[in-house]
Amino acid sequence: MRILVVHAHPVETSFNKALFRLTVERLRNRGHEIDALDLYAEDFEPRLSSAEREAYHDTETNRTNVSDYVERLLAAEALVLVYPVWNYGFPAILKGWFDRIFLPGVSFALVDGAVRPVLHNITKLVVVTTYGGSRWRTFLMGDPPRKLVNRMLRALIKPGSPVRYLTHYNLNLSTEKSRAAFMARVGNEMDRF
Repeated sequence: MRILVVHAHPVETSFNKALFRLTVERLRNRGHEIDALDLYAEDFEPRLSSAEREAYHDTETNRTNVSDYVERLLAAEALVLVYPVWNYGFPAILKGWFDRIFLPGVSFALVDGAVRPVLHNITKLVVVTTYGGSRWRTFLMGDPPRKLVNRMLRALIKPGSPVRYLTHYNLNLSTEKSRAAFMARVGNEMDRF
């Protein structure tokens, strides 16, 4: 399976970067074709320009500045996102990737003003993420990132495709044991991909 693994964390020595490396390694070991996209390492520009916004609905030109990233997404059969949750949201660089890449004609079509999902090449979606806060506090906040994955992203990919959301809560209070257990969980999930 061709899998696009998207990572969004700026620190090379972070736990999140270790999760990204583990994810890529385990998927490759299972024989999958991996496109590892580290948004920071590739210096992805998350800001949508004025010209891009003006051409947003023009499917002939809306991907001009991001065609390589669009082609990588459209070539994938599965999508794995590895990122930390910051301020109960996606890191800005990942949010910018969605804003600039999930365009009309790429992830959805506008038909008589209604959105019709078209990202049907993606047949599996997995998220590997960490939260600084507790599960309870995240619940009280409404867990916006999980909702975006389970509602918005799920709706855009092939109908009925499995979606997995792997989370390590309380990273700010984590221990070597809790991090090792989460790494094992992620590794096992990738081994079963």
